[in-house]
Amino acid sequence: MEPRFKKKSQIIDIGITAVAVVLSVGTMLYGVSQFGLGEAWPELVLNLFYIACLVMMAAYFFKRLDSRHFNYWSSVCVGITVLLRDILFLPPLESYLIHLVCLTLSVMLILMLTYFYARKDWKSYTKRNLWLLFIIDMVIAGLYNYVIYRNPINEYTNYMLTEIWIRPTIIYGLVACFVSEKET
Repeated sequence: MEPRFKKKSQIIDIGITAVAVVLSVGTMLYGVSQFGLGEAWPELVLNLFYIACLVMMAAYFFKRLDSRHFNYWSSVCVGITVLLRDILFLPPLESYLIHLVCLTLSVMLILMLTYFYARKDWKSYTKRNLWLLFIIDMVIAGLYNYVIYRNPINEYTNYMLTEIWIRPTIIYGLVACFVSEKET
């Protein structure tokens, strides 16, 4: 199997993403097994979408998936995780302002994903716009991280902090794939 990317920097970007996501998803699956399916089932559902993104990234890397299908299905998986975790089942936040900012950024992220993948000529999307997807998700994760650190620490804290940073890591890998596809 011949990899799609030839530059070491591109391979390192995808490799770092894959290792980080595998470790994070493994940690979350361990958390689900430790706390029971009754309490942690939402994390299991999110992990299924994260694993699907990782499998698609590997298939794309080894030329088993073309750009159009990769872009469509990865946007669907990321969009569903944004919709589930950040809009429909938004974790309780003590500050109403942070709640509104997270909700607004999440809706903006879904709109950007929809706009990007709904375009017929998706390769015309600029690198700045692609990295903006990653930056917005990083801001959302940073705000959640801030709220978790302000709350008292309990047995769920480490798992919550891990789960928060999985999606920005996946988006980083997806954006790295899109940027390199645009360059070729």
